[in-house]
Amino acid sequence: MTDNPKSDGRKSKTGPLIRRILGYLIGLACLIWVFHDVHLEKLLFQAGRLVWLLILAGVFFDIASYASQGWRWAILLRPLGVLPLIKTTQAIYAGLFTNEILPLRIGEFVRSYLVSRWLKKDFMSVLPSIAVERMQDGIWLALGIGLVALLIRLPKQLAEAVDILGIIVICGIALFIYLVIRSKRGVSKNVVVSSSGPRVLRIVKSFLHKLAEGISEIGSTRDFYFALLISSLVLIFQILAFWLVMRGYDLNLSLWKGAAVMMIVHLGTTIPSVPSNLGTYQFFCVVGLMIFGVDKTTATGFSVIVFVVLTVPLWVIGLVAINQTGMKLKDIRVEISRRFSRKLNFE
Repeated sequence: MTDNPKSDGRKSKTGPLIRRILGYLIGLACLIWVFHDVHLEKLLFQAGRLVWLLILAGVFFDIASYASQGWRWAILLRPLGVLPLIKTTQAIYAGLFTNEILPLRIGEFVRSYLVSRWLKKDFMSVLPSIAVERMQDGIWLALGIGLVALLIRLPKQLAEAVDILGIIVICGIALFIYLVIRSKRGVSKNVVVSSSGPRVLRIVKSFLHKLAEGISEIGSTRDFYFALLISSLVLIFQILAFWLVMRGYDLNLSLWKGAAVMMIVHLGTTIPSVPSNLGTYQFFCVVGLMIFGVDKTTATGFSVIVFVVLTVPLWVIGLVAINQTGMKLKDIRVEISRRFSRKLNFE
């Protein structure tokens, strides 16, 4: 029997559509819970008492966190070429803006494409640097939560989540060390990806092989450790941004408790959902604050304010970053699809 291409096309479109609808339903359910039983008058009163100097300081540190990420990425990209900080930060903001308006966080591919275009390198060759970024972020996030857990008592469920995160980070570090050692022995470069077997399996093997090669190359340089140090600034500035907005909202929680709430939000919104994590962001923010005794109305008001305050500048800078590329987002997405397909032998 022959396959029906129309049937395959319908299946390929139905899957993402179902996931998108499910994501919106989850976000809507979170918002319904967040605003249920909230005293609107109290919420509006508290929102009108913002200390704008602290709010603006929070925005400053939020921007500084993304600039630090751009600095780190410029260092991790050195095996491919040299890009100025302004370019890597521009690509990061373009990716963040894409994540804010489109689901499934395809912004990582958008920023990879822009950098590959500027460096005149293969699109796939940029992806390992992002994988290393995620690993370094995981290391500092685990260390940060561990430090917070030493200073304040965390709920049992959150403590268990910390243990799981620690295990994941350890496994990631072990895999990274294995790839670096394997690269120094010259093993990875001599591996030939088999051309036999199912097409999908060959595509996955080819992608993983290229990813492993790039990760091992980055890990073999001193720049990796410098980038790891800079990664701490990314987390520190994010914590400061969140806590300063918290203080600007007249929430008198300690820096450590503010850090704990920020990391609860960070962990809770790790899984891709609706654009901007609308709903899930507010849900985990309210849950985190209620853990430390903040009433739901106050927690809900803050979850809205911190979301708007830290998201609107991202939208503005991200839109400018995309416009400065001279390309439309739609064209970038089409080009990414074309390059990704070609590199993985879809064509």
